[in-house]
Amino acid sequence: MNYIFYFLIVFSIVIGAINGRLQDVINAVMSGAELSVKVAFSLIGIMAFWLGIMKIAETSGIVSIIAKLIKPITKKLFNELPEDSEAIGDIAMNFTANAIGLANAATPFGIRAMENMQKVNKNKDTASNSMCLFLGMNTAGFQLVPATVIAILVGIGYKNPTEIIAPTLIVTTIAFVSAIILAKVAQKIVNEKETKNG
Repeated sequence: MNYIFYFLIVFSIVIGAINGRLQDVINAVMSGAELSVKVAFSLIGIMAFWLGIMKIAETSGIVSIIAKLIKPITKKLFNELPEDSEAIGDIAMNFTANAIGLANAATPFGIRAMENMQKVNKNKDTASNSMCLFLGMNTAGFQLVPATVIAILVGIGYKNPTEIIAPTLIVTTIAFVSAIILAKVAQKIVNEKETKNG
């Protein structure tokens, strides 16, 4: 990736020099650098705010309540896991954090969920169906409030950053549901093959 960025920068400078527009290239680099600093600082602010809200919600028990509400759904989706598995609670917490756009806060729950799923995984050198499903759902990234994207839009001075919420909700819902369906279909195919071979 470093080589690609290096090539793009050098290529831009060379083309700018050939076309006699080197000053425009330098101006673009300087304004881009300034904008990236502004976006980074606005991102720090909004992430600190949402992580603080998440911490308050976690301490006050709101996240646990949400996790308990969606626990029956996670139990049904991850029916391979034992009823008392700690992974189910971690999965619920992970999706709660992801839903409000806090990928950073969701990561520790996701890692812990994978570790707990690995404990009950019969084949230790292969990901279980539950692990694959969880990874697919995480990759789809269902979000009710895309906090990070809103922060970036605020940072670049976008007038109405909250208008991204509806399109994000639609797209991530479609991706999320598709990930579940595809994982379950693949799981069924694998199980059928194993039954025939076993």
